Amino acid sequence: MIRKTLVLMTAAAAVALPSLALAGHDGYQYAKVVDVEPVYRYVSYQVPQRECWTEVEYEPRPRARHRTSSTLPTIAGGIVGGVVGRQFGSGRGRDAMTVLGTLIGAAVGHDASHRTSTRHADYEYGRSRGYEVERCETRYITQEDREIDGYRVTYRYAGREYTTRTHEHPGKRIRVRVDVTPAVA
Repeated sequence: MIRKTLVLMTAAAAVALPSLALAGHDGYQYAKVVDVEPVYRYVSYQVPQRECWTEVEYEPRPRARHRTSSTLPTIAGGIVGGVVGRQFGSGRGRDAMTVLGTLIGAAVGHDASHRTSTRHADYEYGRSRGYEVERCETRYITQEDREIDGYRVTYRYAGREYTTRTHEHPGKRIRVRVDVTPAVA
């Protein structure tokens, strides 16, 4: 009989003990944290970097074109002017018109040759007129950083180890939900 009573009391204690352990709790308890590992993620982003350098630029300066036949237009203009001037007047007036036509033709030929040469002037870059110019450019460099994305937490509850993932570091203990349901036979 003592044996039967002892078995019944043990069975009653086994049934009542979990409910006593949960008495005063709202279904949550605390478990001891055994290990915490941070979980990282890699984030890449573009960083602008401004790079500047100095260049020397030179101002173009006009260089006169070589004129090998600068007198040729003047002479040709004088001849044409003399021929045209000879057509006008008579006697001494004809001689005067020839001289006047030669002078006008030479002046027109000379003027025309100078207009052509200055219109087509060559340019050269002389070192005497150089000046420094700062040039800048923005380039983007990709950088990668490691950020904590959460924590892998190992905890111990009722003699067994469990693992979960949290967003924040749990500390020395973690709150767990305990749910006891009766086993139906």
